[in-house]
Amino acid sequence: MDRWLGNGGMELIGTVGASFDDYGVDGEDLGWVAGGFVPTPVACNPHGVVQAGVHGLLLDAAMNFAINSALGGRDRTRGTLEMKVETMRPALVGEAYRLRGEVVRMARQVAYAEATVSDAKDRMISCSTGTFLLHRDSGDGSEPATAPLPESSGE
Repeated sequence: MDRWLGNGGMELIGTVGASFDDYGVDGEDLGWVAGGFVPTPVACNPHGVVQAGVHGLLLDAAMNFAINSALGGRDRTRGTLEMKVETMRPALVGEAYRLRGEVVRMARQVAYAEATVSDAKDRMISCSTGTFLLHRDSGDGSEPATAPLPESSGE
């Protein structure tokens, strides 16, 4: 998992000013991740306020990272099934914020997680909850334990 520290393997995360700095597993085998966010102008509207879609990007990535930190072997998240994002306060260009993602529950095929963006005064700026499809490696080279994703019809 150390290879995903920094931009989480996605250049866009670094481009908007975020990075993941630490991760782990708590006493209940639930994963977490922590990081920082200093919004760059590309993350903001012309008034210097971070766009809601950027919040969604970072919160989704934090939840995925937290889940993956708790999965063993070749198990991993396969996709975001559902996600809700709430913004309570504006995040401003150049200000420092903290990112945190945590697993709430891990089942066989899905995981539930939450993530937050907070300011230096520990006020919540945005938060998210999500449900994620898991890929469980059977270890014998057979098909994954989760159903394959449907192919796009291109329409």
